[in-house]
Amino acid sequence: MGFTKDYWEENYADLEEMDGIVNAHIHAQYVKSFFSLEYIEINSVIDLGFGLGHLFKEIVKTFEPSKVCGIEPSSHGMEEFKKRERALISDFKIKLYEEDLFTWSGLDRKSKSRFDLGICTSVLQYVKDEDLKKIIPVLASRIKYLYLSVPTDKELKRQVSELGFHDKYALRRSRKFYYDLLSKDFAFIGSRLLESKHYFSEETTEHTDLLFRF
Repeated sequence: MGFTKDYWEENYADLEEMDGIVNAHIHAQYVKSFFSLEYIEINSVIDLGFGLGHLFKEIVKTFEPSKVCGIEPSSHGMEEFKKRERALISDFKIKLYEEDLFTWSGLDRKSKSRFDLGICTSVLQYVKDEDLKKIIPVLASRIKYLYLSVPTDKELKRQVSELGFHDKYALRRSRKFYYDLLSKDFAFIGSRLLESKHYFSEETTEHTDLLFRF
């Protein structure tokens, strides 16, 4: 299940240059500042494919949530995180599951499956179209706010031309594809930040001025 060690060695050879790793603390501070400004409390967090766990760690340290969960289908990623972050896992009683996003969306852990904030960075480009259509509505039903990033076809092409980096595992999709897919269940309320339409509507959200900005 998940990528083998070869994937991590190919795609994560230069960690000091990778967005979400070298600047993970900045991402965490941005998300924290957004919710602080809006007086929104975040008490539960889930990372939906935490990889090596750098951003996951910073989000947990920044928010100090009472409930924390992480899923990661790669045995290598899971073991590296467990080995490196023993103290963090223990201090926050983090629940970890070695499973992919499709598996997670098909399971019902009842109240434990609902979270204030979900983190999903550089994951969706590895999920098949038919699986995404099933996953996204489940995400919106279990997660109030989602911090999401996914490279589009243009961004993946630019990685090749400008950085000499080719992710052979990633699926090439347009920005419109992801917008059309996500906007059925989520409203875009900020840079990389989405709000579930299952919990909020145009009448109940405090971010109506942002609903149609993207």
